[in-house]
Amino acid sequence: TSYRSRYRCFDPKGKKLIFVIFLMIDFDKIDKIIHEKGRLSIMTLLASRGSWNFQDMKDQLKMSDGNLITHLRSLQNAGYLNKKKELKGRKVTNYFLTSSGRKAFNKYLKILEQIVNQKEK
Repeated sequence: TSYRSRYRCFDPKGKKLIFVIFLMIDFDKIDKIIHEKGRLSIMTLLASRGSWNFQDMKDQLKMSDGNLITHLRSLQNAGYLNKKKELKGRKVTNYFLTSSGRKAFNKYLKILEQIVNQKEK
């Protein structure tokens, strides 16, 4: 998740040339599908409880129908979640992470953890 970048600098007194090596974050490794706030919220809910129905998710995330369905479709098109429709007096659609969705989410969290724990070397 990082690469090294070397800079030539002078010490604070300007007398000695020193080299400072920074670990730079490779943001290209962050999953852009998951990283968007709405989709990250959905993935977090699904990872925490396994299955959420559309109405409960909408209420929890305080999203409009159109906004939520757009994010759900993006995640479904990426293969990160799936849905199951049930008839419980009325039609209920439940959403859950696929195995590739769970793997992608865990990888995303691992990359964020590496970024947070990264130190100058």
